[in-house]
Amino acid sequence: MKLPSLVTRVTSDSSDMARRRFFVPEIRRGEAELTGADAEHLVRVLRAEVGQRYEISDNRRVFVAEIEVARKSMVTFRVIEELPVAPRVAEVQLFAALFKFDRYEWMIEKATELGVDTIQPFQAIRSERGLFEASNKRRARWERIALEASQQARRARLPVVNAAAKFHDIVRADCGIRVLLDEENSASPILTVLESRDRKPHPEDTIGLVLGPEGGWTDEEKSALHNAGWLACSLGSTVLRAETAALAGLSVINSVWRR
Repeated sequence: MKLPSLVTRVTSDSSDMARRRFFVPEIRRGEAELTGADAEHLVRVLRAEVGQRYEISDNRRVFVAEIEVARKSMVTFRVIEELPVAPRVAEVQLFAALFKFDRYEWMIEKATELGVDTIQPFQAIRSERGLFEASNKRRARWERIALEASQQARRARLPVVNAAAKFHDIVRADCGIRVLLDEENSASPILTVLESRDRKPHPEDTIGLVLGPEGGWTDEEKSALHNAGWLACSLGSTVLRAETAALAGLSVINSVWRR
């Protein structure tokens, strides 16, 4: 995509943090459009008007853009300047066994805010019956939750929310570093496991974090994961809800790779 010569790279300042950010389908010849519910939210809720400036992302780069048209069904932006995007610290993939949807959706929202790149739901042996089939109808909603959380968190790129998989499909996931959250106290602390690696954290690292359902892992599942190279680790002596464990694990990963 080639943008007009008026687009220049600038450094952000404190005023940038006050701007709302929106994701647009594409930017073509220096212009972008929002339609449907997104446009209506801008016009009716945020009272957007011609001449106001927002930040927009095409899921690759971020720009300051000015509104040229503001109608209930469509908002058109004109690109003003490109903003710098923080470098990625690593690629983080969350493999989360299915559990009750209200808490699962909260997990998706918060994992997105924490910068996760991929969310992969899957059916574990102890996942509640019916969740796998019902998840197919929820995927569009989950993608919407990830979109709104990305805008709120001012991300440059959206996370991928995959369709639910079976357990055997995720065991040998293509991740360079595989971390298994184990509810057993005998497992080493997650920070110890991550810091004991010979190689220092690198932006090209791909980290997989897998957590089980509300009922916990079966011995067969843990054995399969261990044999596939997943590193068992603990988040402490207390029993955490699945969604809490996911966010605690992601926070530790972020801390290690952002040093």
